[in-house]
Amino acid sequence: MNNPRSIKQNARPDTLPDFRNLGVILRILVVSNGMALLMALLLANTWTDVAQNMMQIATLLAPVLLSSLLLLWVMQPWLNQLPYRQSALAMTVLVVVLTLSIYNFGGEQYSPPGSSHYYFDEVRYALLSVVMCFVLLLYFRMRAKILSRALHDARLQVLRARIRPHFLFNTINAVLGIVRAQPKLAETALEDMADLFRMAMSDARDLVPLHREIHLSKRYIALEQLRMGERLNVEWQIQDVPENALIPPLLLQPLLENAVYHGIELLPQGGSINIVLRRSGDGLRLTMENPCVEPSTSSADIRDSRGLQNIRELEKSVATYTGNNRRQNNKMALQNIRERLDLLFDAEARYQVESGKNFYRVEIILPYIKERPS
Repeated sequence: MNNPRSIKQNARPDTLPDFRNLGVILRILVVSNGMALLMALLLANTWTDVAQNMMQIATLLAPVLLSSLLLLWVMQPWLNQLPYRQSALAMTVLVVVLTLSIYNFGGEQYSPPGSSHYYFDEVRYALLSVVMCFVLLLYFRMRAKILSRALHDARLQVLRARIRPHFLFNTINAVLGIVRAQPKLAETALEDMADLFRMAMSDARDLVPLHREIHLSKRYIALEQLRMGERLNVEWQIQDVPENALIPPLLLQPLLENAVYHGIELLPQGGSINIVLRRSGDGLRLTMENPCVEPSTSSADIRDSRGLQNIRELEKSVATYTGNNRRQNNKMALQNIRERLDLLFDAEARYQVESGKNFYRVEIILPYIKERPS
């Protein structure tokens, strides 16, 4: 996952797993040892036999697994250049050769002296290696297909719901309110809105430069500040993170939208959204925190206390249509972020939400990936 890749409807699931990904390695270890445990159960007559069989299988399985993972880690760039079938065949041949080499190198450890089943054992272990490779490839291929479908659904949801109708009408109303008194500001606001739509609806990649996401987010905040004024403030803290660092597209803006509509907008005095981006070793840490109302306080009471009953009839009609689904749409947007992180980074990414009496905090940890010069 070093290069940006296009998110397409027909994403290619037929690619080898990333053997340099910690999540992939853990899944291989779990599946392989699970198959070994199943074999130990099938060969046993008692529970004591299960433990003995498992130990016997592990004596060959452990060195084969470790050496295979190490060699596949080294050969990953070369395997990525091959078509799927050729790379899968190369991986299988590699594992079979390693299995037979370790079996022969182990000597008496795996084949007692005078055993007449030497060649039978070689064929058996070779076939077991092929079966295990087939099961692992099938597992990762099915998982990639499922997650690719989820990624496509998430992308459609992003394109349809990211710039929502209530935001569009709120912005238009705000521009109409200043078009005569401040024409320059109204013109700038319309340009910001056009740029925001253009960037949000463009054909996204899996990973985009950080500066692009920050620029889009600042355009979004500028439009919301036009409506909310000094009640909305955003503080950016970027520490040791180059602007050409890569992150998933439309990651910051939906989090900001969540903070505005479910936090700042409901507070009569407004508040400040704190965004911290910093590099921590080989990871990129994003923390976004905003104040929010207490759970016991209803949003309807807060809106009434702010005197929003005079809102324009047009916005009322839009709110009638979208208001009931706002919380549901928000949950779907955040779930989409989780799905994309799972697809792109597996176990190397972490998404954590913490909420308290009067705050809401989202923390995301990603692998640090730097954009390659074109």
